[in-house]
Amino acid sequence: MYLTRSKVNKKVPIPRTGTKYVAKALSHSNQGIPVVVAVRDLLGLAKTSREVKLMVKAKKIKLNGKVVKDIREGVRIFNLLEVGKVYKLIATTSGRIAFEETKDKERVTKIIGKKILKNGKIQMNLHDGTNVLTKDNVNVGDSVYLDSENKVAKNVKMEKGKEVFIISGRSVGNIGKIKEVSEKKIHVQLEEREVDLDKSHIIVL
Repeated sequence: MYLTRSKVNKKVPIPRTGTKYVAKALSHSNQGIPVVVAVRDLLGLAKTSREVKLMVKAKKIKLNGKVVKDIREGVRIFNLLEVGKVYKLIATTSGRIAFEETKDKERVTKIIGKKILKNGKIQMNLHDGTNVLTKDNVNVGDSVYLDSENKVAKNVKMEKGKEVFIISGRSVGNIGKIKEVSEKKIHVQLEEREVDLDKSHIIVL
């Protein structure tokens, strides 16, 4: 599946001239970017999609610890992409997405839904499309850190005093601290100001 270059989300900093079509992520295409675009256009580690395909064939690319099998696999915010070095996808204060080199071994994910199963375990539906089982008491909006096997390394509650990263809205790309949590809004202290944010705009760190 492909998009015309002109229709690629403006948050993705790719040249607006070049090949007419650009690959579309296999899943969550409105929020993720395909590996081929990440490696070729954002990281500049390949010049063509063919080069990326050869890297995939040689098992040189991993996403969240798993070997990439298709150049269209989607990379989501805070996912870890390994191409020799490890890179984390972030949102910048300009509203665009970018990769930063990282030493992180675990990735932070946000719980966007949960379901109690018959065995008493909870299925957590996470922002990057991952589903994970847990016995812990978690709520929608909380964060979990996952290792390369998608096992929970740490739970983080959405509560007063916790740090948050703003993933969308006017304050995107900023890190702040929760001052108050209400039913619909989160009151966050940024470096120079305070803001009220919708819960969907943040990930707790």
